[in-house]
Amino acid sequence: MEPGRKEGPKRMIPVTKPFMPPRGEFEKQIDGIWDRRMLTNNGPLVQQLEQQLRRRLGLNHLLYVSNGTIALQIAIRVLDLHGEIITTPFSYVATTSSIVWQGCRPVFVDIDPDSLNIDPARIEAAITPQTSAILATHCFGNPCDTDAIAAIAARHNLRVIYDAAHAFGTRWQGRSIFGHGDLSITSFHATKLFQTVEGGAIIARTPDQEQRIRYMRNFGHKGYEEFDGLGINGKNSELHAAMGLCNIKYVDEVLASRKRQAALYDERLQHPGIRRQQIRPGAEYNHAYYPVILPDEPACLAVKAALEAEEIWPRRYFYPALCTLDYTAAPGNAPADLPTAVDIASRILCLPVYHDLEPEVQHKVAEIVTKTLENSPNQARA
Repeated sequence: MEPGRKEGPKRMIPVTKPFMPPRGEFEKQIDGIWDRRMLTNNGPLVQQLEQQLRRRLGLNHLLYVSNGTIALQIAIRVLDLHGEIITTPFSYVATTSSIVWQGCRPVFVDIDPDSLNIDPARIEAAITPQTSAILATHCFGNPCDTDAIAAIAARHNLRVIYDAAHAFGTRWQGRSIFGHGDLSITSFHATKLFQTVEGGAIIARTPDQEQRIRYMRNFGHKGYEEFDGLGINGKNSELHAAMGLCNIKYVDEVLASRKRQAALYDERLQHPGIRRQQIRPGAEYNHAYYPVILPDEPACLAVKAALEAEEIWPRRYFYPALCTLDYTAAPGNAPADLPTAVDIASRILCLPVYHDLEPEVQHKVAEIVTKTLENSPNQARA
């Protein structure tokens, strides 16, 4: 830099940015909406998006809804769950809040320290006569041990819901990860690699389930003047579906970009104090996030602060552990009962990943992380 010349403002690098399709493609969809003047209530674009998602994912009973949280709430309702639901303390807050919102009680089971998913070996000890289901998260898109969970559920006559909010594009056992459990849900929020601004989906297993969900997401309407059961407003709009129809054409490109970015971070982040989530062998992983597990919480906070000083904004996904929330307090749900989840939550950090993130920015991120750890007083723990 020339003497006396001031450095320009740093460009802010968020943890993620939504992929945006060519503007002209979206505007063309909007023109059609303007002409039809049908904005919601299961319009033609919503139906078209559902059809395209079903074809792409190889699923017969996918229904588009307003967001992933509503999807979870409807899933709990359609399975008529009650009492206790066994779940993970390491996920986004909606996983737990949906259980409580529906009048059920979350019972936490600690996570596996490598996969970061619920540990199946601990589930059976948490089952009581009040248990009705297991709600597991494919954390950061990493497949749960679906075979083990299915076997436990069968032995105890439990239902299984998978929170697959992070898992669009992940495949397991030769099919979409959405094809597991009694029901799966996902999110199409703007932070996800496939986004419809706001949105989500419920993946049912049977035509009967699909029909119940159709009624439930639309107030129970069976027609204009007839109702079938209790419902809620879980519909999504033509405007949101328009974004999805534009973006679905670019999903393969987005997935390939995420994979390249993950490989570059893997190459550049070689410090022994960094540990990574272990992806399930055999999975076709979507690389939706790039979490790093740091030696301890002070190191995590130091790395976060060093990045933020350069206008790079990582996120502490998922902090705090859900067992620390005031509305989850119950015997067995105390943080002391869930040491792995609490520990991981305190020292995990997701680094920036999005479609047009430049390699130069990734190099800078890696350099800051590495230098901060090298200057950390505690480097022994990995």
